[in-house]
Amino acid sequence: MKREIIVICGPTAVGKTKYAIETALHAGGEVVSCDSMQLYKYMDIGSAKPTPEEQAQVKHHLVDEIDPGEPFSVARYQKLAKEAIEDIFARGKTPVIAGGTGLYLNALLYDMDFSAPPRDESYREQLYKDAEEFGPVYLHNKLQMVDPEAAERIHPNNIKKVVRALEAAEGGNKVKDFATELVPTKDYSYKLIGLTRDRAELYDRINLRVDLLMEMGLLEEVKGLLDMGLTEGDISMKGIGYKEIIGYYNGEYDLDEAIRLVKKNSRRYAKRQLTWFKRYKDMQWFDISTYENDEACLEEIYKWLEKN
Repeated sequence: MKREIIVICGPTAVGKTKYAIETALHAGGEVVSCDSMQLYKYMDIGSAKPTPEEQAQVKHHLVDEIDPGEPFSVARYQKLAKEAIEDIFARGKTPVIAGGTGLYLNALLYDMDFSAPPRDESYREQLYKDAEEFGPVYLHNKLQMVDPEAAERIHPNNIKKVVRALEAAEGGNKVKDFATELVPTKDYSYKLIGLTRDRAELYDRINLRVDLLMEMGLLEEVKGLLDMGLTEGDISMKGIGYKEIIGYYNGEYDLDEAIRLVKKNSRRYAKRQLTWFKRYKDMQWFDISTYENDEACLEEIYKWLEKN
């Protein structure tokens, strides 16, 4: 059997869940989530997790599996996701990777060894020298390249945290140039499908989705997580939609401001996701806005998959 995975990626709220499910059904496959929030238990609304009905259509892996109080890393994601991929291959099916977390996707597409020893002192010193010579924004941009989610939550002026995040993200390897130094994995081949929409339409979808998440009970979900003992210090609670609501509960601003911040931060994240995914030279892009409906776009995707 051909060992090939299909990747469906794109910015938040573009429509990845539906397209991944339909593609998996068409290809005789199962979905492996590539989303840093959907893998947590109890975090259903804010992560826009596939509904039970959607998950019943096709088997999903790495959704609703990790306790939100557990520490979690790219290395652990890589291990769990590759185990799921091998399990799917073993049953004669096609793994369909779906999500928007760029660093997680890199861990599946490229040979990234996370078992190397911790960074030596000289690297740390060099980072501090870089910050002194070129400014904190230079260092923060470097972090943005390797771990956009860490860059999202760490202020550029917090040099100590930026340095720590760079060390953690690199897992003992030097910062590699995205285009020229990353070596594709030999575990399987892959086809990359990028979904996008007209920017105004995408931002409208993001804003509408945030309103829907509030209607579905995001406030109550965050309150329940806090009541379980989770805090803003937990990695799981730093996700967009959670950290802003925690700020509201902490009395930092009112609910309208919290909702405004969730929308703003989601739009910014979508922009960064597109920047990340556009660096994949072998990505085939489909602009959903240019099709009459989802079915017409899916037909084009199926044709492309069959031709390639």
